[in-house]
Amino acid sequence: MSYTTLISADTLNQHLNDPNWVIFDCRFSLADANVGARAYRQGHLPNARYAHLNNDLSSEVTDLTGRHPLPSFSLLAQKLGQWGVTNQSQVVAYDDAGGAFAGRLWWLLHCMGHDKVAVLDGGIKHWQKQGYALTTTLPVVKPAIFRMYLDENQWLNAAQVRDQLAAKAIKLIDARTPERYRGQQEPIDPVAGHIPSALNRAFQLNLNANGLFLPADALREQFKQLLDNTPPKQTVHMCGSGVTACHNLLAMEHAGLTGSKLYAGSWSDWIRDKNRAVAVA
Repeated sequence: MSYTTLISADTLNQHLNDPNWVIFDCRFSLADANVGARAYRQGHLPNARYAHLNNDLSSEVTDLTGRHPLPSFSLLAQKLGQWGVTNQSQVVAYDDAGGAFAGRLWWLLHCMGHDKVAVLDGGIKHWQKQGYALTTTLPVVKPAIFRMYLDENQWLNAAQVRDQLAAKAIKLIDARTPERYRGQQEPIDPVAGHIPSALNRAFQLNLNANGLFLPADALREQFKQLLDNTPPKQTVHMCGSGVTACHNLLAMEHAGLTGSKLYAGSWSDWIRDKNRAVAVA
């Protein structure tokens, strides 16, 4: 059996020593880019590799990009091979933020044609609550060959978002908090607000009080109400930089609402051009 959206701590624990399973620690902090790597060294799931959001899962920021541009997919494919991932591997990604960063690796792999990738439900916090151990031992990695089958139709750029919104061909969902969406506060980007006609669904709404994803049927009902008859394939997700938006995309996929896409540059890319419209409140 393969896992393509979420996986439980109990199931992962049963496969910790399976040579065909590859685990990634994706912990990260926007406030301190080295926090995740330090936490990894202090204790991680057995056999987990560390994937850094800025260095591994994004490319360098330029004056023409948002804060987390898509990585070089050819370079990422090479890294995946160096990490021991093959096209047959079951990949599992986790973090300590409810899947906010692990979802980025999940989405990237799906874009690269690798569906056997899941996010650990509840992340490292739930793993520890279940009584499962951490280790400081680094994994022994056997390099492999990973061949990607990239689907560039999985994301949109700013011009495509602008044009398809004007044509009312898509519904845009913003995963940031309501305060940031409304422009009441903006702790990261130089301009506050949202893209006109975008709807707001903070990614945190996908989780329960324990940091676990809501049941698939509950997520399906909530997203159906939000989409209001818009097909999933005409749904596009965004956030501040194209990272936490993957959480809403993951939630929809887990709910059986398949085929939505990502505005990869998101808000931090949109505001690079002062001619693009901005809405507040």
